Amino acid sequence: MNKILVFLMSLMLISCNGQETKKPLTNNQKMDRQNLEYITFGGGCFWCVESCFNMLKGVDAAISGYSGGHKPNPTYEEVCTGETGHAEVVQIAYDPKIISYEQLMDVFFFLHDPTQLNRQGNDIGTQYRSVIFYKDEAEKQKAEAALKTSEDSGRWNGKYVTELAKFEKFWPAEQYHQGYYNANPTQPYCSAVVGPKIAKFKKHYGELGMLEADNE
Repeated sequence: MNKILVFLMSLMLISCNGQETKKPLTNNQKMDRQNLEYITFGGGCFWCVESCFNMLKGVDAAISGYSGGHKPNPTYEEVCTGETGHAEVVQIAYDPKIISYEQLMDVFFFLHDPTQLNRQGNDIGTQYRSVIFYKDEAEKQKAEAALKTSEDSGRWNGKYVTELAKFEKFWPAEQYHQGYYNANPTQPYCSAVVGPKIAKFKKHYGELGMLEADNE
């Protein structure tokens, strides 16, 4: 019995659910510049995804939130039950003159395993599904092309299960989730899971010259 208890506790330490230390955070930039375009997708726990996209040149802001569900204005606790239908997502405001949709998709598929259905590692549930939300038919075709390009590249071994869904509504997550990793780098999940992912991301995309100077 003691071994089982220790095992379960270790899983909690390295899973996103239940790790919401509410430390005051710095606000994200406002997403209201007229030259920006927007994209919304989910690739597991939003703490890592948001942090990485905010380092990219051409990204004005990446905001953690919820999309794809049926309950208005859901809370983090409600989404974590898996009963609202929402996915943890990040909505990105970007300047297409600096960074392209295809480049953003390449980063998206780099940051999570799109062959895992309704999970990322120890984060299990439909709220952690791999999903791209598209605004119209033209964007759906771009998403399909990006998905095929990534799958054909062999970056991940297996068939992609990334969902393509029509965008309807984005609900920003609670303020303490915004910039979560930067405010809580030593929190168990952040140090064990998010930190290594960010280090790998910074090495790869830093070498490609895609990061802001203060993130290289």
